[in-house]
Amino acid sequence: MGTWVELINGWILPVAVAPVIGSFCGVLIRRLPAGRPIATGRSACEACGHVLRPAELFPILSFLLQRGRCAACGAAIAREHLFIECAALAVAIAAALLVPGGPFLWLTCMLGWWLLTLAWIDARTYRLPDALTLPLVLAGLAEAALLEPASVTDRAAAAALGFGLFWLVGFAYRRARGREGLGLGDAKLLAAAGAWCGIAALPMIIFTAAVLALLWALFLRLRGVAVTATLRLPFGPFIAAAAWIAWLRP
Repeated sequence: MGTWVELINGWILPVAVAPVIGSFCGVLIRRLPAGRPIATGRSACEACGHVLRPAELFPILSFLLQRGRCAACGAAIAREHLFIECAALAVAIAAALLVPGGPFLWLTCMLGWWLLTLAWIDARTYRLPDALTLPLVLAGLAEAALLEPASVTDRAAAAALGFGLFWLVGFAYRRARGREGLGLGDAKLLAAAGAWCGIAALPMIIFTAAVLALLWALFLRLRGVAVTATLRLPFGPFIAAAAWIAWLRP
């Protein structure tokens, strides 16, 4: 009996609830940038307005059973919903495989889901909303205060340094090119990464994010996309991925 309880508390429950969390992340991703209500708006078909019944709200499963179509009008449901829920599930599985169970696993999943939401929003809108980046900074500092009080000063300094570095880079780019290069959203996200991972991890986070961005640019080039100095490339997804990798490091 004890083994089953440990398994459920260890990794089964986080993995089981991950698609539900992913469904909520999808709500944030689609509604927050548009200024739509998060908690009060009912889920409905975007084509006909049909309010979804409870049986149509099971993450992943409902999409598959309905073959990706609205039960009322037959219109195609955006696959983005399914992809976000699967991505949230992948975050939980990766966390379960790489970190010990218990509170630290839940903390790792929470950070991964938060970063996933920010990365997806930036990829869709080229924006990183303060409503998610600033609380993430505070959450990182709160985690340090509660679980590693000795690291609070380091984490706070890392947040300030991360923001300052990217603010300076963005300022220099604007002065040199006369247009936006790195936005304040990227600086705030790096501040959040510093608040969670500390000063020692900042160089690795920046380097990893830059490498991931270069690899993505290479992929786009191979797909026939013209990669020029004017190509808009959201940097938030790469910072988010690099931050989570840094957090997962033993």
